[in-house]
Formats: sequence, C-alpha cells, structure tokens
Amino acid sequence: MKNNFLSEKPNKFEFNSFIEQINNSKVGFYSIGLYPASLAYNCALHSQKENILLAPRPGRTLFGAFPQEISTSMDSKIKDRIKKMATIPNKSGSCFNDLSELIKNCNIVILASNSNHIIDDISLAIKLRKSLNREKVVLACLVGSFCMDNGEPFIICEKFPNLGFFTGFHRHGALRNPNDSFTANFCHPNSITALLGAKILNDLSPKIQVSSGVHNTECQYIKAIKNISSIFAGFVNDFHSDKPGMLPTINTVLLSQCFDQAASVSSFIRQFNSIESKNLSLKKLGYGEEMIIAQELVKEKIVEKRDHTFSQLNAVTADVLGSMSLPMDGKPTRNFQAGQVLSSLFLKLKRCPKDIPEFIQWCKKFSLSQGGLEGLKSLCYWPDIYRKFNIKNNNCSMINLIYLCFYATAKEKELIYSVLIDPEQITNYCQVSVRNKDSLELSYSLQGIDIFSIGELFYENIFLDDFDREACKQMSSEVDTKSNYLEVMKLVNKYFRN
Repeated sequence: MKNNFLSEKPNKFEFNSFIEQINNSKVGFYSIGLYPASLAYNCALHSQKENILLAPRPGRTLFGAFPQEISTSMDSKIKDRIKKMATIPNKSGSCFNDLSELIKNCNIVILASNSNHIIDDISLAIKLRKSLNREKVVLACLVGSFCMDNGEPFIICEKFPNLGFFTGFHRHGALRNPNDSFTANFCHPNSITALLGAKILNDLSPKIQVSSGVHNTECQYIKAIKNISSIFAGFVNDFHSDKPGMLPTINTVLLSQCFDQAASVSSFIRQFNSIESKNLSLKKLGYGEEMIIAQELVKEKIVEKRDHTFSQLNAVTADVLGSMSLPMDGKPTRNFQAGQVLSSLFLKLKRCPKDIPEFIQWCKKFSLSQGGLEGLKSLCYWPDIYRKFNIKNNNCSMINLIYLCFYATAKEKELIYSVLIDPEQITNYCQVSVRNKDSLELSYSLQGIDIFSIGELFYENIFLDDFDREACKQMSSEVDTKSNYLEVMKLVNKYFRN
C-alpha cells in the first residue's frame, strides 16, 4: 500500500504546490467514539479553522459514546460546531459524512475504529481511495490493541507497513478542559510524509502539539502493550493505595518493560520494513540521535538485541506514563479503571478471577463495556505475540504475571494471588524478574539455592570456568521459605519459555 502525500520523486512543481496549500489541508476522522469526539471538541473549542471532518460509523450517533450526563453538560455552541464537522447538506436537510466523503475532501484520514473493525475499515478505505482517484490521501489509525486474522495475531502497522499512526495521551475529559494542553506524535516510516502529516495535524488545535516520528509499528505495539500494563497499574494503585512507597517501583517496571519489548520488536520488524529517511535524516526530523541500539556480546561477537531509537518520541512516553497514573481530576483511562475493578474483585472474593467472562461481568457492574477495554483484547493474544517476536521473560515479566492472573489454573492462581496482594512479594518479584536468565543469583535462587551461603559455590562460579554445575546442586543450601515470588517466576517460566 503506497501511502504518501507526494510521488516517490516529486518534481519541484508538485512539491511547491503541496507546500503552498498545506495550511488549507483537512483531516478526517472516521468512526467517532470517545476519543475522536473529544478531540473534535478540543478543536472546536480552541480553533476557528474548518480543517476537520468527522464521519460516524453507520448506525451510530455522533455523541453516542458519551454517557448522557456528560453529553448534556457540553457547551451547546461547541456541539453545534462538531455537528457541522460531521454533516453534509442534502435535499432533505443534512446527513452524516461517510468514509468516501472524508477521502474526497481530506488530506489525512484517520481510521479511529478499534480492533473489531479496523481491518475492514482499512480495506474499504484503500478501495475508496483508488475508485475516487485520491490515492495521495494518507491513511492512519490509532487502534490500541493487537488484532487477529485467520488465527494469527499481529500488529496493524506491521501488516500495513506504510499506514500512519497517530498517538498521544489524551484523557477524554481533559480534552474538554479549556486550560489543558497535550502532545502527540504522527508516525509514518517515510520521514517526509511524517513531517508533513505532523504539520497538518498540529494545526487542528493550538492546545494539541503534534511532532513527527517514523516508528509507526513500534508505537502501535506500545499502545497495545501499555493498555495491558494499565490494567496492572490500576490494580496496584487501588489495591495497594495505602502503600505509596511501592507504587513507583511497579510503575517504573511496567514503563521500562513496555519500551524494552517495543525495542525488541523494532529490531525484528526493521529487518523487513526499513525506515525511509534518505532525504530527511531523523535528526532533521526532530530526533536527538539517529540511532539508539542495545548490543550484547554473543560468542565473542557484538549482536544487536534491541533498537530504542523510537524512545525519543516524548508524546509516546507521556502516553504510557499518563495511562498508568491516577489523574488529579476526572477519571483515569478505561484500562486503568479495569485494573481498579480487578482490585475490587480481589477484595471481595479473596481470589483471582475464574476467567475473563467473570471479570467482564464485574467490569459491567462498574459501567465498563468490553468494547472499550483494548487491554483485555490484547491480553488474550499475548502468548502468540510473545512467541512471534521472541520477547524475553525479563522484558515482559509483569505482562506474564497479569496474564496468568486470568489464564492459569485455579491452583496456580492461588499462588499468583498470594504474590499480588503482598507488598513484599510483589516488590521482590519486580526487583528479581527483570534480571536476565543468566543472572548468577537468580539462576540459583530458582533452584532453591542461596549462593551467598556457600562460599565454595560462589567462588567457583566467579573464578573457575570448568566448575561442575550438577555437583553444585548437591551442595547444602539455604532455601528462602518466604519466596512465593520465586515460585511464581518458576510458574511463569513454565508457561513462557523464551
């Protein structure tokens, strides 16, 4: 799928014509849920430009995603402006825009649907773009979960490498706050398209600052995995709210693991889908460094293990941080709220959920619909994503733990529960599970051996290359009797073997 504003090698006339008209560009949002409607509210509140068009999904109303009390409290003049963005005059008065109307009139069309519809929407948009002779309209998405097609889970922007991705941290209520400001990134693997797209999106509202990036696949992965992490963060921040000292540790591990996983994915996918920055380097695009690579010595050779170049996109980092934090005002994200529901279930039932359906029923009691919980959708695909991208356990130990909270056996969940409710056990898990499997202390702890209590064993590991590992297991040892977190790590290693 070609997906650029300009030809591969535009002449000066084509380039100059586009630049001259760039301030008149329009952006279309198709499938209007909470986020696109809230963003449109922000634009209508702060800008008089008519540069945004909306198209609700057929059969849906424009403000239907909002609870009734919020919809009725919105400024009526602003709502009228939003309705104008979404309608077109006809013989009977007016009707809602559809996807074809957006493609006819916009330079960027953002397919704002969730994972239930995004594949069909992309396919339809590509067909319409061709039939309408509008193939230089750039398509983008903002879907926040992994998807499944013919039994195979995947990342949208991996399946469609040239698809744009728009991301940032925007709580729905905060977008309607006239005093708040936000950042976002528009990512596209072609650096020129990324720069021009960010310029167009940056003009939507003076309160939304948009920067360009080229890492669409990495950012879409982060969006999906941080939604799972937000469930964990919501649980911990609620269940352990009286223990503020442990919360930064858990949130830090959740954050760092999101980025370590995405860096592993980046090294994998960039072997097949390269970044097109021949004419515009990443530094010229706004990145601080051209490349940030993590390397490892393997058999006396330096090997690239992870590509962290995308981590320079501040709005992406803000999205992860904000999604895992309690706001000072208003509600947290829906996935964070799902974590709070999990905390209530733990407090009430003194156990982990029996299964996902039981948990969804609890979410409904708190007015959380399954459709809005992208983290739960991604979680069910996690084992396949884990294997596909060869994610290492020390980079995803928190995701593995929350997965087993829902999918382990009843007996195994008793052990998971005991760690999740105990501040000492869960912080120990955070501290130890991020270590590489070659970690000296960890490798012996998992065998029930306290290496610090056996001087000979300690010495041989450090100073001798030919020590007998089997003989080491027969040595006397001190076993920590309060190490449920180690038993959980063994359980994790049973289910996840990378």
